[in-house]
Amino acid sequence: QVQLVESGGCLVQPGGSLRLSCAASGRIFSIYAMGWYRQAPGKQREQREWVATITNEGNTNYADSVKGRFTISRDNAKNTVYLQMNSLKPEDTATYYCKSGLTWGQGTQVTVSS
Repeated sequence: QVQLVESGGCLVQPGGSLRLSCAASGRIFSIYAMGWYRQAPGKQREQREWVATITNEGNTNYADSVKGRFTISRDNAKNTVYLQMNSLKPEDTATYYCKSGLTWGQGTQVTVSS
């Protein structure tokens, strides 16, 4: 059974940068696509917003709201996927989750505020 553990969330000022990590275990990481999602305050689980995806071949896609500011990457040797977030805005405040197949991590909180 796969397990996903996110880390790296914290309080950051508008315009700042942050890198989130998601460490995977339990299956062959390199053959699976990985995604980042976020759940804004007051939103339900069903309202989680897709942020970015990276395929096993390294192809990436981004939501329009983060395109040009966020970068998803993966290190198959470390079984880890990253989300580099630049030019952060208050509306990026959310709990960020990584997902692989049907498995979610526990989330990491990002707060963008002055």
